[in-house]
Amino acid sequence: MSKDDQRYELPKAYEFHDVEAKWYQWWEEHKTFRATMQPDKPAFSIVIPPPNVTGVLHVGHALNNTLQDILVRYRRMQGYNTLWLPGTDHAGIATQNVVERQLAAEGTDRHAIGRQRFVERVWRWKKESGGRIIHQLKRLGCSCDWERERFTMDEGLSRAVREVFVRLYEEGLIYRGDYIINWCPRCRTALADLEVEHEPTDGKLYHIRYPFASGGGYLVVATTRPETMLGDTAVAVHPEDERYRNLPEKAVILPLMERKIPIVFDEHVEREFGTGALKVTPAHDLNDFEIARRHDLPALKVMDASGAMNENAGPYHGLDRFACREKIVKDLEAAGLLEKVEPHQHGVGHCYRCATVVEPTLSKQWFVSVKPLADKAAAAVRNGEIRILPNHWEKTFFEWMDNIRDWCISRQIWWGHQIPAWTCQACGELVVRREDPDRCPACGAGELVQEPDVLDTWFSSALWPFSTLGWPERTRELEMFYPTSTLITSFDILFFWVARMMMMGIHFMGDIPFRDVYLHALVRDMHGRKMSKSKGNVLDPLELMDKYGTDALRFTLAAFAAQGRDIKLAEERIEGYRHFMNKLWNAARFSLANLQECNERRECVFAIESLDLVHQWILSRANATVRAVRDSLDAYNFDEAASAIYQFVWHEFCDWYLEWIKPILASDQAEERRMCQAVLLHALEIILKLLHPFTPFITEEIWRVLPGDRRTIMLEPFPEPFGEWDNPEAERAARTVMGVITGLRNIRSEMGIHPSARITANVICADDTRASLIAACSDTILALAKAESLNVLAEGEIPKGAATYLLDDIEIYVPLAGLVDIEAEMAKLEKQLGKQQQQLAKAEKKLANQKFLANAPAAIVAKEREKVQALKTAIGKLEAAIARLRDIGDEHGPFSTD
Repeated sequence: MSKDDQRYELPKAYEFHDVEAKWYQWWEEHKTFRATMQPDKPAFSIVIPPPNVTGVLHVGHALNNTLQDILVRYRRMQGYNTLWLPGTDHAGIATQNVVERQLAAEGTDRHAIGRQRFVERVWRWKKESGGRIIHQLKRLGCSCDWERERFTMDEGLSRAVREVFVRLYEEGLIYRGDYIINWCPRCRTALADLEVEHEPTDGKLYHIRYPFASGGGYLVVATTRPETMLGDTAVAVHPEDERYRNLPEKAVILPLMERKIPIVFDEHVEREFGTGALKVTPAHDLNDFEIARRHDLPALKVMDASGAMNENAGPYHGLDRFACREKIVKDLEAAGLLEKVEPHQHGVGHCYRCATVVEPTLSKQWFVSVKPLADKAAAAVRNGEIRILPNHWEKTFFEWMDNIRDWCISRQIWWGHQIPAWTCQACGELVVRREDPDRCPACGAGELVQEPDVLDTWFSSALWPFSTLGWPERTRELEMFYPTSTLITSFDILFFWVARMMMMGIHFMGDIPFRDVYLHALVRDMHGRKMSKSKGNVLDPLELMDKYGTDALRFTLAAFAAQGRDIKLAEERIEGYRHFMNKLWNAARFSLANLQECNERRECVFAIESLDLVHQWILSRANATVRAVRDSLDAYNFDEAASAIYQFVWHEFCDWYLEWIKPILASDQAEERRMCQAVLLHALEIILKLLHPFTPFITEEIWRVLPGDRRTIMLEPFPEPFGEWDNPEAERAARTVMGVITGLRNIRSEMGIHPSARITANVICADDTRASLIAACSDTILALAKAESLNVLAEGEIPKGAATYLLDDIEIYVPLAGLVDIEAEMAKLEKQLGKQQQQLAKAEKKLANQKFLANAPAAIVAKEREKVQALKTAIGKLEAAIARLRDIGDEHGPFSTD
């Protein structure tokens, strides 16, 4: 067999493993993903949400990157200069934890080997293991411009990070100061507010007696954290709280510590909580810290970095914070100072990395004063420069942005961007520079020590849309691709990442970082539960791709990606779309087997006006599908786009068109056959192009064997509707023909007529035009309905003993004599009649109830009346069908189809 002959054949089965590996390698070798940098083309750019360098592809990644790839391939086929910029995030805490576990297994730790060797060790791990998720994204079919892959700690991005830090510092927007931060005793680092996950927890509310300093009486203070009372420096009450308006004195004795502390009046005290008297612990609570600032109170830390009580905790020094709580409660009870303990549910903050309970603590940290940046970002969304989709997320976005707190950006770890600030050991001068300084600019001394903390991982990620394009240089890439077009990401990092990119992009570029933000939902299991290893309900996308193919997984994710609705994913659904891939494959094999005469693409042309009904219909439906897919993708309705393609391919092209044209393709009418082949090829090409963004591998494989010279389908133009193909009249006519065929099939099925039995079709149609249409299409109807003959009868010529199907005003009859078991069929219909009569009686009884008629909404009453009419109509049809069967029985006696 020659190579040309082989081009027109596909194997019997679609072996996706070989196909996927073959075409991804080809795409990479031929640099088909590369941005072309052509200024005369419109630009479309997306930056990938950089997965952690520690990451392994999970089903959330699969959804996120599938949706991105659909858009990128769609825009590329539309002729855009397309850039999908990939990369990974250094993931400070997560990556450090990976390497620290390795060291622990070796019997050592980072402190033993020192900072420099530890960082070198992390870089080595990154080189050896950090690229795993990139290979997995390629397995998913992602068409990123891999030559532009970035890493949040590569040389260029490191320069951008330092430039941003220094500029913000010079503008007075970065400062260092004492503040209450969220501290993780396990990770031993500060956490930003967004890195703390608050979980409802069943705790206790402890009511503690604070004796007045004079010894007469006491105040009762309620707290959920009695261990922090060791750091109390005051008790606060609201100035308008009647309970405390006439206090005998303004000081109390701190229980167990015997320290005198003042009573202060502050409007921020919640009178409704507990007793209305608040213990003030400035070093371990943000609200208390603010009260202390207003009243010039000291702050006393009573815990160390590990969560153990420090020397300021007196006799409790060295105890773990929770052990200390238990000891304090016992000691208070023994001293008669514990009034009562109540159950109390409250939100407890946990570290997002290790789930350790977070401890608010006073610490010297670096902060960004984000309010001026947040206001500009919020304005960009309010004025429509940036769209957030689904738009219900805008309300949440504004609530957070309008109440934003300064961002703590320092982390007490070693892996990350070390803060570019140095302290002079000679004079104490703080030096912040773009380049490492040699000497102190204030005193000239060379004894400079760099700040040991690193920047929050999200700090470098916030620069991603412009730092990856070459900023702070003014590059061609920045000029062409910034602002980026779209950001697709999960809703759970709207504030961690998306909002901060808005802030940084607007501040440093003077322009928004992206125009649209599409927030996809979560992928859950089939019961709507969150996937987790502990539940055993995790679906591994790598295993699913191995089992069902990448295209089936991608199409499934897209088909269920409705805006604002979580995806309930079950393996059965992926298997279902694997069948869809097989359906497409078999349809392509059939088509190719009948396109042997189309040696060149240019030979497959047609004149729309000279085409038969079936061809005009499929082209008109193709037009409608093209519009639906384009409109849906433009609006980020991925599920609607997938559904439109699926319905067209399976239920119109495969189920109807291919069956309809089989006799034409088998005929000896050369011109009719050639015209059919031309339309078939065009329809198949449209299908493959529409499907390519969703299912890139199978469409490339089929595309390459179609007649004519074929370049990659990825660079083919995406289908556009042709006005001359729109043909509502042909669609109506085709629906009539298909309706008659469906009616005959339904009669065969409902009456239990054997599949091989040849039936006689009788059609009564009052409309002469449609009657002529049915007669003209009789060959098609007979072939697809497996009928022996078709008679178009005049009104009133109802054949006796025939099963009936009504198609609008068209009556379809099939005489049943000799085809069915009359007695069994009558028994089935009489049973259905009984059910319908029961429902009718129930509905009529409801309508006879005057109370129902008086109280029910008019629409409900009207619906019930419509139901009665529908039931009466159905009963009439069943009674007529039973009567016809009885007629056949009376004429022929009981018989069986056997």
